[in-house]
Amino acid sequence: MVTLKTKTEIETPSRPEYKPCVEQSVYPSNVAGVCLSTDVDTLLYHMNNARYLRELDFARVDFYERTGLYRTIRGKKGAVVQGACTIRYRRFVRPFTCYKITSKIVYWDHNSIYMEHRFITPKDEFVRAIALCRQRVINVSAEDVMQDLLTGKAQDPERGLGKPECPLEVLRWNESNEISSANLRNGC
Repeated sequence: MVTLKTKTEIETPSRPEYKPCVEQSVYPSNVAGVCLSTDVDTLLYHMNNARYLRELDFARVDFYERTGLYRTIRGKKGAVVQGACTIRYRRFVRPFTCYKITSKIVYWDHNSIYMEHRFITPKDEFVRAIALCRQRVINVSAEDVMQDLLTGKAQDPERGLGKPECPLEVLRWNESNEISSANLRNGC
């Protein structure tokens, strides 16, 4: 008799309980997935664009737990919400194709933590889609959160765990978001 696995069993392999790893907050963590028939667009040709964003939510939760980021924010009586997201699709993820999502923090400022997520097919290591997300930290400074998360390691330049310079794409993306916000405030 053949036993079929559910999507959850496929995407969430059993693993031992993990402890927060500071290095994963600035180095990528990975979550595996597979594009199933329920994930495809109406043409049954590739993964639906909305599914990418849903999968990012799962990857982000995994990242928060693995790194201790969420626990650190909550420990300071703060909260975190998705403030903005942009995604660029480079090549289809076809039905029944395995992929991994790598997630990492690329920058932070006083109010937000910026994360990059990449959808990569393991067979060819091609980046199928790349997303940039701003996590808005509420009631606490993102700078304080990251300092606590990286305590004792932030001054270790060899490990690269200090605050990175703001990537140009994050800088320009923030400018674009500010222009959009100003237009909305002015009734445009």
